Amino acid sequence: MLKINLIDQYDQPIKGSKRVVFKALKQAYKTLNIPASLIVNVIFVNDESIQILNRDYRQIDKATDVLSFENDEGLSEIGDIFISLDKAKAQAQSYGHSYERELAFLAVHGFLHCLGYDHQDQKEEQEMFELQDKILKQTKYTR
Repeated sequence: MLKINLIDQYDQPIKGSKRVVFKALKQAYKTLNIPASLIVNVIFVNDESIQILNRDYRQIDKATDVLSFENDEGLSEIGDIFISLDKAKAQAQSYGHSYERELAFLAVHGFLHCLGYDHQDQKEEQEMFELQDKILKQTKYTR
């Protein structure tokens, strides 16, 4: 079982965002066939908030789309995923696909990072992005 704690710190709620994240992460959990019960925290923020986090934790003083903080203490709570809804909206428009698709992508990307996936080299990147694509196809968030 996957428990998703959603914390909305975004200025103005965007209808359907919670539903998209729940659907995408439940599908990721199912696709990965994880036998253990897990807890993940998803926090919706704006560009200003994620820029502060990015600056303080990664020493990169600019807004980003998603930040993941893996809980490496071996607990069932695997980590925190911060998603900038400002970036999700802008990137969806820029990439020519739906807001729902972009939000699902960011949630799954963050979830995989919390599970230890990374994209530091070409092999890791290929594995992670193929898995993301597979999950998104199963959620029907492909456009």
